[in-house]
Amino acid sequence: MHMADALISPAVGGTAWAAAAGLIGYSSRKLRDGMDDRRIPLMAVLGAFIFAAQMINFTIPATGSSGHLGGGLILAILLGPYAGFLTLASVLVIQALFFADGGLLALGCNILNLGFFPCFVAYPLLYHKIARDHRRKWLVVTGAMIAAVAALQLGSLAVVTQTFLSGISELPFRTFLLLMQPIHLAIGLVEGLATASVILFVSKAKPEILRGTAGEAQNGPASLRGLVAAFLAFAVIMGGGLSWFASTNPDGLEWSISKTSGKRDLEKPSEDLRAVLGDIQEKTAILPEYGLKQEQRRDSGKPEPGLPTESVVDLGSTVSGLVGVILTLLLAGAAGVLLKWRHTGAGRRVPKGS
Repeated sequence: MHMADALISPAVGGTAWAAAAGLIGYSSRKLRDGMDDRRIPLMAVLGAFIFAAQMINFTIPATGSSGHLGGGLILAILLGPYAGFLTLASVLVIQALFFADGGLLALGCNILNLGFFPCFVAYPLLYHKIARDHRRKWLVVTGAMIAAVAALQLGSLAVVTQTFLSGISELPFRTFLLLMQPIHLAIGLVEGLATASVILFVSKAKPEILRGTAGEAQNGPASLRGLVAAFLAFAVIMGGGLSWFASTNPDGLEWSISKTSGKRDLEKPSEDLRAVLGDIQEKTAILPEYGLKQEQRRDSGKPEPGLPTESVVDLGSTVSGLVGVILTLLLAGAAGVLLKWRHTGAGRRVPKGS
């Protein structure tokens, strides 16, 4: 559900950027008031884990479409809504800048659609109220399913609305909506099951993490080394290997665009701010569309001499997955360290007049 700049006008994109920046600032302030040092490595590895998970598209049977996890709900449950939102924003920034996954102008829309709804709507209003006791598996599964479906439905509705308000594409609102909602219902069900599986794993390995997120007192310091190592291993395995087996079918958004317009991709903008940002993205994207340069030449009908197509695909996916995992690990971890530093620095300030 990563939107491209071809769907978004500068006015809508700029407004979404401002809203996303405001939420990032608000979340940062909330975390500075009570930053738990133990969350910093967890922010880093969970960001890397979600990056890798998003690389694995799964087929939606009988549709010719595919989907991938959004991950916002997992992050909100394990980190809390503020740290979860910042972590997902880090993932989306890495994807847009270095892999050309989602446009730069549309980055604000993507942060809102994939981050705001699961972290600030679905988690507190649905999951947190349903899954009151993580020791009861049926409550976790029920809460995760309902919250994930709600988040995906709201996010897909936002995509259609933002596209309609932009007024630069020929996608009829009603047709686009009627295609987007059902396909993301199916994706939401899968995301709910995946979310429940991750939460049940954590509830067995480190139940105090979930109690801490829920605001309950924790019984002394807890070592997260084992959990951090597990999620890092999952991220490396998924990004470096399992991404080879991702579905090649168009994702829910691409599928809906194709069914609505008859074309999988809309024309790239040739002028205004979108074109400028597109040129910038071409320069920053070191692995565009999660592939190597040889892979791009192959797609253009000019394969790299002496390099088999299959090895190019596998190598491109592996390199992209591992590079993305490392970059996300660094950015999300740096965000946590910066928040900790600013919180510590603020606590050491001497009031005027003292």
